[in-house]
Amino acid sequence: MVWKPELDDLARREAFAREMGGVEKVKRQRDQGRLTVRERIDKLTDENSFHEIGAISGIGEYDEQGALKHLTPANCVFGRARVDGRTVVVVGDDFTVRGGSADASISAKPLMAEEMAHDFRLPIIRVIEGSGGGGSVKTIETKGAANLPGGVGGTRWYWYTTANMARVPVVALGLGSVAGLGAARLAASHYSVMTRNSAMFVAGPPVVKRLGQDLTKQELGGADIQTRAGGVDHAVETEEEAFECARRFLSYLPSSVYDLPPTTACTDDPERAEDSLLKAVPRSRRQVYKMRPIIDAIVDRGSFFEVNSSFGKPIIVGLARLEGRAVLLMASDPLHYGGSWTAEACQKVVRWVDFAETFHLPIVYLMDCPGFMIGLDAEKAATIRHGVRAMAAVNQTTVPWCTIIVRNAFGVAGVVHQPANRFSMRYAWPSAYWGSLPLEGGIEAAYRAEIDAAADPAAKLKEIEDRLNRLRSPFRSAEKFWVEEVIDPRRTRSLLCEFARLAEPLRTPGPPGNMSTRP
Repeated sequence: MVWKPELDDLARREAFAREMGGVEKVKRQRDQGRLTVRERIDKLTDENSFHEIGAISGIGEYDEQGALKHLTPANCVFGRARVDGRTVVVVGDDFTVRGGSADASISAKPLMAEEMAHDFRLPIIRVIEGSGGGGSVKTIETKGAANLPGGVGGTRWYWYTTANMARVPVVALGLGSVAGLGAARLAASHYSVMTRNSAMFVAGPPVVKRLGQDLTKQELGGADIQTRAGGVDHAVETEEEAFECARRFLSYLPSSVYDLPPTTACTDDPERAEDSLLKAVPRSRRQVYKMRPIIDAIVDRGSFFEVNSSFGKPIIVGLARLEGRAVLLMASDPLHYGGSWTAEACQKVVRWVDFAETFHLPIVYLMDCPGFMIGLDAEKAATIRHGVRAMAAVNQTTVPWCTIIVRNAFGVAGVVHQPANRFSMRYAWPSAYWGSLPLEGGIEAAYRAEIDAAADPAAKLKEIEDRLNRLRSPFRSAEKFWVEEVIDPRRTRSLLCEFARLAEPLRTPGPPGNMSTRP
């Protein structure tokens, strides 16, 4: 064979690349309960589907005759692969080579991964462990100069990292200590997952200690910290669980904004009626109930995939299917502040409504919102400003929208249950209860003179309350056509499946106007 020597050299270089940081560092990685980057890619993607790019890039050591002695590969591994039969871009940090730091990186590799996802309109999965930014303090000495963040030739990667969010699905997995640019890459995603023994922070404990805060990695940026703050969407116990989450999240989405979400075969009867819905909402409005069983009862069985569950808890958000068609589902959670919209809940609404608009997902909203959160803490958090931003996000959507008013709809937050400037579908359950503000507290203000003049003020208050409640029946509103339909809760699944069917031809592939998805 004419080119056998060169092919032998190529095979030898590829063998060095597969050794990663060497036997000792690979052993240390595994001893700490973490997979190597190559093991991660193999477990994440379909078998034998990974096509690596730039495998033999790195730093070579040569003898006096110019023959290769050893090759230390760059600590970025990337290429194309398939996930459930669909082509994606996968880019992973190799912590066994200089701890995933930019000191051992070739910046063109992670940049090319982002470019490939952007220009070929492919979902991208980032497997992150390390910093991956401007290097360590030692870099000043090794390079002979200090790196200027965003300096000449150094911004293209940053542009693609965020630009891809308005173009293709971006999933990020934090599988170790993630800092600096690594943390930014984890957050700059549509969906992020971290293992519970991982941590994410802008700067690690040694740097933070200079501020007088002596914290462990977990205390500074562990899973509980990041998921509650909304920095990361989900925490799991094992890396295998993280891979499964990534695969499932992508299953609801198109490959890019130029496609439509896939429809899958459905064996769950769209006309299925659940008797449990008749007693899902208690008659007493002072009694709370669980919303998630309602969700499970009306979507395709087992299809609800919740995201961002530890942040903005008055709002539940997730992906689901209705007769096989993907939708974004939002629902109030009365177990948290009665479903009142806090500042965090409003931020959550903005983010996921934008996401649905970006990827052409119809929106279903199961509503039980007594208004914006009130009180001093709510005012300090500028809840109304975040609430108005949520209203703008909802009104800017163009995707089909359907709302089920399960119980409360009050105040300005009550208005934000559907886009204000176009037709959307809406149904109310018999348990629905609405108004400009709840009766509690409002009666005393509006009827103060009448109550004070009564021989028995408490009895007068009760009399007024009963009278107003009779007038607030959803049937009274339906008589005036202030609400379109009051329905038997058991019809909810059937009507939502019809909505998904009607919505299907209305979705238009392509960039969503001037909307953008934010991390």
